[in-house]
This record gives sequence, C-alpha cells and structure tokens, in this order.
Amino acid sequence: MALIDLCKHEQRLNESRRRVETVSRFEEADRVPVQITEAGSFYCSMFGVDIRDYYTDLETQVDVQSRGLKWRLEELQDDRPVASLCMDLGPVGEAIAFDLDLVFPPGTSPWIIRPLKTPEDIRKWTPPDPATNPRIDWFYRRFEKFRTIAEKKDIGVPVDQACAGIHPPLSAACAIMDPADFYVLMIEDPQTADLLLKKLFDFYCRLTDWQDERLGTKTVRLGLCDDNSCAISDDLYRKMVLPYNLALYERYGTQYRHLHADGPNDQHFKTYSEIIRLDAMDIGGFSDLRAAVRDMKGKVVIYGALNNRDFYGPFNDRARAIVDDQLQTAGPGGGYVLAVGGETYAGVPPQTLIDLVRYAKERGRYPVREEFAESPDTM
Repeated sequence: MALIDLCKHEQRLNESRRRVETVSRFEEADRVPVQITEAGSFYCSMFGVDIRDYYTDLETQVDVQSRGLKWRLEELQDDRPVASLCMDLGPVGEAIAFDLDLVFPPGTSPWIIRPLKTPEDIRKWTPPDPATNPRIDWFYRRFEKFRTIAEKKDIGVPVDQACAGIHPPLSAACAIMDPADFYVLMIEDPQTADLLLKKLFDFYCRLTDWQDERLGTKTVRLGLCDDNSCAISDDLYRKMVLPYNLALYERYGTQYRHLHADGPNDQHFKTYSEIIRLDAMDIGGFSDLRAAVRDMKGKVVIYGALNNRDFYGPFNDRARAIVDDQLQTAGPGGGYVLAVGGETYAGVPPQTLIDLVRYAKERGRYPVREEFAESPDTM
C-alpha cells in the first residue's frame, strides 16, 4: 500500500490550484492562498535526522521527504497544489555544473569550495562543457537511483524530473567567489567582474540548451533565484546585472517569469516590475511588503514576506498581528499569496505552522477584514 493516498487529497489540491489561479489573475478568490514552503532542512530538524545524512544517502532523503510530504498533506494543509518528491542536492548547483569540490559537515547543508580568489583567476577560468562534464553525468545517474528508490518504496506520489542548473550570473558568481570580494570587484574593477558575469551567462544558456535537447523539452517558463541582488544598489544592478537577467528571461521566460530573491530587495521592485516584467515574485522575509505592494501590486503576483524569525515560538498574539497586517496590506484585489519568504527554516515549530495556516485561512477570507489585530509594530 502506498504511503500517501493522493485521492484523499485530490479535491483540496484542486481547490488550492483554482484559488492560486484566481488570485494570479488579480482577482479575489474565496480567500487569500497560504503556502508555507518547507524543504529538507526543516524536515530533518522535525524528524531528528542529521541533514548531512539527508544529502549523502538517497534512502534517507526519500524517507525524510515522503514523511514530510505526508505531514504537509494531512496536518499542515496549506495551498500548494502539487505533491511530489524531488532529488535534493542542496545549494550546490555550481559545484555540479563546474565540477567543484564540496564539503559535507555534520548538522548543516553542504557548501562549495570556491575556486576563484583573484581577478587573474577569473580571466583564466573556463567552465567545463556540460556534455563532457563527469559530474553532470553523475548527477543524472544519481537521479535515476533516487527515482528507483522512491518507486520501490511505493510512496504514492510522482518524482519530479531533475535538471542540473546554476543561479543567474550575479548569484552564481557569489557561489564560486567570496561574495564580499565580488561586490568590491564590481566597483573597483567592473571590467573583470563583467567578464565573469558574461562567462556565467553564456554557460547558463549553454547548459539550458544542452539539457533541453537531452530531455526533449523547451524552456519557456523561467524561475531565477537571485539572492545576492539584495546586497547592491539598483543603479549597480541595472548597470551590471539586469542586462544578463533580462536576457535570460527574454530567451527562456517567453511564457512565464518568476523570481525568488532573499531580502531586502526593496530597491529593485520597480525594476523587476517595469523592466523585467515579472509574472510573479517570491520575496524574502526581510523585504518590506508595503514596498512590494507600492511598486508591484496589480502587475506582479507577490508571494512571501513572512519572516522565519517571527515564528520560532508558539503562534501567539504578535504572530497573529503580523499575519493580519500582511493580509490587509497585500490581500485586497488578489495578486497575493501569503507565504514564508524562501522556505521555512529548521527550528520553526511544526505546530506553529499548522496554527498559522488555520488562522490565515480564516482571516484571509475575501473581502479581507479591516478590524484586524493590533499592529505588530506597536506590540
């Protein structure tokens, strides 16, 4: 018997899908959708599993994900309309794509040994060809093993197709070179910084095209994770980063453009909305939701803005006031999904998330109430 019976949840998942589709058309559904994203680190903490084992042992990873998904469907019951497993390697896409060394310390996610230290390193560095890179071949063999394990365990949900990938140029540069050093380089030696950004842009395209050919697909919906954009001004972003990100969206996001960026990214919201013309954005919890509403409301579907730091304890009056404030700020008129910016961190109590979802479902009914709790700023 499968661990998860999706038929039990089909009606609710379909309702969630329709709810998200409605607000994505900038219309009001029955209520504001609620999506509380968790991943391997949260589930490992929840189940008492060392996250190093989760990343290094596929049997452990399948077990943790399947138990977490069962909890999400049966206990949390948020509005994510999709239920599936996916091979998770952690924040190491550049290590796979560029065949770099990794460290797997106990109790935390793996990290990359950054190969670039100096401008001369940048000038000499050439990314490997995806077609002949042994680490990418290893990646696909590992995915097949993950899928086989999941099928043998009869979890009852599909397995997402794994795709090797890297961050967009700025964040990819900060994955293979110390971020602070690269930010300084952008100011003091912009020509060399741009050389690295161009190499990474060219590689991103080469990898995406090669992978599309391998899988028999065509990328027309693009989601980028550009966390490092929060550290630079919008002037610098427009001058050095925007040309590459916009070119990626114009090439691979012809049908849909999504961006995740940890905050604060308030300085870029107008650029994202008016120049990149995003369809949707997942904003980090350190961004100002009011700034996002001011610059993107009605043009970009806004996800996120809840900050993990506000939910490490019980779901108390202050947490309720924060949820109320966000619903009232961004909910009216649709175009908003209440969510944790990025993902839920390890250490947030699972019961707090359950209570948050239940509360937001009630308080977020349209028309969103105005007689909400006291502002969190005054508590």
